[in-house]
Amino acid sequence: MGKERRKFSAEFKLDTVLEGIRGEKSIAEICRERDITDSLYYKWRDVFKVHAPGVFATQRDSSNRESKETQIAELERMVGRLTMENDILKKARTWLDAQYGRNGR
Repeated sequence: MGKERRKFSAEFKLDTVLEGIRGEKSIAEICRERDITDSLYYKWRDVFKVHAPGVFATQRDSSNRESKETQIAELERMVGRLTMENDILKKARTWLDAQYGRNGR
């Protein structure tokens, strides 16, 4: 039977990469202590570097999304109000045209 692959949690990977980034220990020391290969550490580090900016982009996007949703809701309210006002003015004009037409003005 073949050797079963080990699975590492996301937290373990993050702790390992952050420890390496801090620079308190050499990468070789970290890998020996955690029983992983150097190449595996560098693979995790590269994945971390690619995805780390997304953490902050997500916060910015969500605040922008909330702002846009608020703005859209306000515009929808404004369109509703203006539609009602427009309908009222159309009815008033029709009523006024009918009143002036009867009086011969």
